[in-house]
Amino acid sequence: MSFNSKRKWRIIQQYIIGWSLAFMFLSIVRGEGTTEIGSVEFKLWKATLVSLIGGPIFGTLSGYAQILTEEYGYKKISLIQLLLLRIAFAILFLALMITLAYFIFGEDISYLEFAFEPGSFAIYLFILSTDVFMFCLRQVHLFMGSNNLWKLLIGQYYTPREEERIFMFLDLQSSTTHAERLGHITYSKMIQDCFNDLGVVIQNDAEIYQYVGDEAILTWKLRNGIKNENCLNAYYRFQEQIVRKKSHYTQYYDCLPVFRAGMHSGIVTVTEVGKYKKEIAYHGDTINTAARIQGQCKTLNQDFITSEDLKNKLNSDHFSFDKLGTIDLRGKKEPVPLFAVNLKT
Repeated sequence: MSFNSKRKWRIIQQYIIGWSLAFMFLSIVRGEGTTEIGSVEFKLWKATLVSLIGGPIFGTLSGYAQILTEEYGYKKISLIQLLLLRIAFAILFLALMITLAYFIFGEDISYLEFAFEPGSFAIYLFILSTDVFMFCLRQVHLFMGSNNLWKLLIGQYYTPREEERIFMFLDLQSSTTHAERLGHITYSKMIQDCFNDLGVVIQNDAEIYQYVGDEAILTWKLRNGIKNENCLNAYYRFQEQIVRKKSHYTQYYDCLPVFRAGMHSGIVTVTEVGKYKKEIAYHGDTINTAARIQGQCKTLNQDFITSEDLKNKLNSDHFSFDKLGTIDLRGKKEPVPLFAVNLKT
């Protein structure tokens, strides 16, 4: 199964679980120790059956709608417009649910009578609220990055802990020239497009840690970055994505953006920071060294540089490593051996 297929399946799984739990909650609340004011009695066992059937069905539909939204909607309309579209979808979604429930519960009653039974508005409001809640939860997940929301919820990094990680700093070449030529608004749109295209690196298990101006920081747990040469392939996958969209960049920005990258690995401290705006932050010399290695790209006229420490952990048949010498990096007591990374031809 490809990475994109796995990602889509994870989204659908999340929606199936969410909808199944929501239906079960509604079944228990309405079916245990309560009396319906309408003619349709929601017996607990029947309501549970609907939950077990309806959860996967509507979770799949709702999850697939979210996938389409993420693939085709985010760059074209605002979040408010997306939310309104989502509400419209939820109303159609609700009509399907009413139809399904009618075939199960509606025994001697017309469809309209069933749809507008006393007390039905509360159920409809619950379903619409659930769909909006799951949509909003997904947005929080996207804003915070892969798995970070779950890590914050369970307090995984409430107490600082150490991890061995790879960090890659990506910086736009000739950024000042681009900004002066395009103007700040158009330049920002170009950066927005570049970082949208940067999303392809998640296929190499990369975590997008931060965006800082025209710079992006990627990270991997060491074993994930080394596996399948993910930390190397991610850079070239990103470059290929930009080249693939050359016509778009030349049409709107009259240039083809080029990013230079510096990479290093080592022990960092990871912890939850912030009171009113929480995030998971990494601290340590490894990050500073990766940033300074990236800063050497322009000086050494290279697009992609890695430290010797990380180079020695990689066993690559597809990439070559050309020694650039031993470089004194600001803040480092000992010189750091650097290597240029290139695809083998």
